[in-house]
Amino acid sequence: MPTRADFRERRAQRRRRERLTYALIIGGLILLVAFVVLLPSLAPVGDITLPAAYDYPSPDDHALGDPDAPVVIEEYSDFQCPFCRRFHDETFAQIVDAYVRTGQVYFVYRHFPIVDRNDPAQESHAAAAAAICAGRQNRFWDYQDVLFANQNGENIGDYTERRLQAMAEKLGLDMQAFDACTGSQDARAAVAADALLATQSGLSSTPSFLINGKVFQGAQPFEAFQQAIDAELAGS
Repeated sequence: MPTRADFRERRAQRRRRERLTYALIIGGLILLVAFVVLLPSLAPVGDITLPAAYDYPSPDDHALGDPDAPVVIEEYSDFQCPFCRRFHDETFAQIVDAYVRTGQVYFVYRHFPIVDRNDPAQESHAAAAAAICAGRQNRFWDYQDVLFANQNGENIGDYTERRLQAMAEKLGLDMQAFDACTGSQDARAAVAADALLATQSGLSSTPSFLINGKVFQGAQPFEAFQQAIDAELAGS
C-alpha cells in the first residue's frame, strides 16, 4: 500500500516532468524566434547588378547641381517603387543632362518609403537608410543607381541587410563607416524627416516632385518635365 512518502515522491516527479516540459517548450520557442530573426542574414546574397558609372554634376550628398539655380526640383521617391525606377531609368538622366549640368536646375532627392508600410521587413526604409549612409561618403547617387538596378519587385528580399552591404562593397565604400551608420538611428531619423516633409507637402504617392514648390506627380516623360521646367525658367 503506497505511503504518504510515495505520494509526495510521485508529485515531485510529476512537477519535475512538468518543469522539464515547460523548459523544453520555452527553449524551442526561443530557438524558433532566433531562427526567424537570423534567417535574413543566413540567406544567400545573390547576384548584385552594378550599372555603368554615370558622371553626376556637382554631387553633394543627396543633391545635384548649383544650389543657386533658378529651378529647384525635389523628388520624393521609394527605392521599391516600380514607377520610381521608371523615372530613374527613362527620364532622370535627360533632366540632369539638359538642366542640371547646365546650371538651370538644382535637383534634390528625398525619401518617401511607402511600399513597405505593411511589411515587417521594412525594405524600403532599410534601402533609404543605406542610401543616406552612402551619402555620408558623398556616394548617394552612385548607390541609388545600384539600388534601382537591383529592384526586382516589392518586398521580396531585394534590400536585405546583407544585400545592401554587398552593394556598398561593390561601390568600394568605407564599410566600417557604412556599417556604423546603418546601425545607428541617425539614418532612419533622416529618412523619417524626409517622409514628414512629403506629408506636410500633401504628397501621398511616389514618385512625386516639387518643382519650385509646385506639385508634379508621377513618372511622366521627359517632355512633361521639360514643359514644367521651361515655364519656371521663363518666369524667373
